[in-house]
Parts: sequence; C-alpha cells; structure tokens
Amino acid sequence: MIRTYLFFVSALLILTAGLVHGQSAQKKQAVPVIFDTDMGPDYDDVGAIAMLHAFADAGQARILATIASTNYSNVTPVLSVLNTYFNRPDIPIGVPKGKAIGDKDTQHWSDTLVARYPHTVRSNDDRPDAVALYRQILAKQPDRSVTVITVGFLTNLANLLDSKPDQYSPLSGKALAAKKIKQVVSMAGKFPAGREYNVFRDTEASKIVFTNWPTPILMSGFEIGEQIHSGLPLTQNKAIKNSPVKDVFRISLPKSAEDKNGRMSWDQTAVLVGVRGYAPYYTVKSGRLLMNADGSNGWDDAGKGHQHLVVRMPVPEVEKLINNLMQHQPVK
Repeated sequence: MIRTYLFFVSALLILTAGLVHGQSAQKKQAVPVIFDTDMGPDYDDVGAIAMLHAFADAGQARILATIASTNYSNVTPVLSVLNTYFNRPDIPIGVPKGKAIGDKDTQHWSDTLVARYPHTVRSNDDRPDAVALYRQILAKQPDRSVTVITVGFLTNLANLLDSKPDQYSPLSGKALAAKKIKQVVSMAGKFPAGREYNVFRDTEASKIVFTNWPTPILMSGFEIGEQIHSGLPLTQNKAIKNSPVKDVFRISLPKSAEDKNGRMSWDQTAVLVGVRGYAPYYTVKSGRLLMNADGSNGWDDAGKGHQHLVVRMPVPEVEKLINNLMQHQPVK
C-alpha cells in the first residue's frame, strides 16, 4: 500500500513539473536514451539513473541501454540491481572489454547492493562489449533520434568513433553516430575553464571525442551540479524501504562532512536536460570546449558544435525537483 501511494505521489510530482514548464509527457514523445555511466567513483550516478527510470515511468524517456564506462568488478551487477529494482531487468547492459578506467565506488556501497538486491547479471564477463552494444542498439534506431547521456568517462564514445563496420552496421563508428544520434548530453568539463574528473581521468578519450564527435554536444559543467545538493530527503523518507537508491545515499552521505546537506548533483542535471531539455532550468552558451594537455579544459566562444549550461532557474527550485525525482518508486 505504501509503495502504491508513493508511486502516485511520484507520478504526480513528475507530471506537475512537466505541466508547469510546458513539457508534459502527453505533448512529447519519449526520448530514446542510451545511458553511459561510470556508476562508481561517485554516487551521483545512482541518483541519475533513478531519475531516468522516473522519466521512463512517466512516459518521457525510453531507456535503450545502460552502458558502463568503467570496468571494476561490480559495475554491471550494480546496473542490473538498479534496472531490476525499477522493473526493467531486461535493459541491455554493456561494459568496456579493452583498456578502461577501473575506478570503483570509494564509499563502498556496491557490495551492499549486490549482496542485498535481486539482479540477473553476475559478472562483467556476462555482458557484451560496450562498443558492440552501442553499434547493435544504434543500428536499429531511426535516424537522428537517440540521445546519449554520458555521466562518466568518454572511453566508450572514443572507442565507438574508432569502430569498424561489423554485423550490426556497414558504417564506421563515426558515420553510425552521425546517422543515428541526435545529441550527446554530457556531465563534463568546468566552465569557462577548469579540470574536471570525467574529462581528465581518461584524457586521451576526451581529446578524441571533443575533437572529432560528429553531433552536437551539450555539457553540464562541474559548476552546475556543484550547487545542487541531493539525497538527504531520500534518506529521511521513512516510507521508502528496501531501496538500493536509498541505501547508497544512506551509506555514503555520512562519510563526508561536505555532504551533510546532501551530495553534489552533477550527473542528475545531465539526465534532467537530456530528457526534458535545458529550458526552463538553464540557458546555454554556444562555442567549443578546448582540451589542454593535462586534461583541463578551456572554452572558445567563437567555436561551434558544443554548448554548456548556464544557470537560469533558481538553484533551490532545481534542487527540489531533483530530490523529488530521486524518491520515485518502482511501478509494477
């Protein structure tokens, strides 16, 4: 009964927010999304995937795949836990099989999720290579339809660009991306300049993507998510029980004094604008990200092809929306 009640509350919150901002589910088709995530070094990824499932339950998103950009041992089982919890156990999951970053959850929550919650994926060995899955999924989609939301390293996108024709498509990776992907929305960079983890941790991949990617890229920079704190309302909601999302924030928030008011919410902002669009929450600045040798970035106002978010709506309002969406409960 509690879960049923929470579902209707959550659905009402999502629908109301959409109606207020003129972006209701009834007026827009569901956005087809490939979610590319490091799902580990930080835990905002968990809040982000919870939001994505909330949007899917509201008819605003269609999750084509959840693909890891890191290869630590628990990453695909954790994705399986979260997809299963939200009653989508069959969403395809991929993982890089070649050279990749192996950073895992520093707060040590992944072991709890894998031990406590149902999942069908037991090992990264059980899942296809990330690029092979990208190619398989993209080949089946209408042209210029897919939004890739990447909230981790750009390893997979760089490898996709370098991929060759295969059984899924006669196109090169770059041609396939140009044909099938509408846009990439990325939690990446710091603007107007800085050194941000997702970009510098795999500097080589970031240089490849920001130099050669053939479709528009919209970035939610470090400075955007840094201002938004989430997770505390979730951990304080006593009606939510046996939730892997709640467990992650319950375990992680007390481990850092800077998180006493909630964790900074970088990845959630990328999901928000990837599904609903940047208006009315943000405006954008157009130009081009410039990569430096040390993995830091600058910005060229005269460049083309890239955009980054600029705050428009008051931060507390966006923060409240994100916290509400993160408390969404599974639909049966």
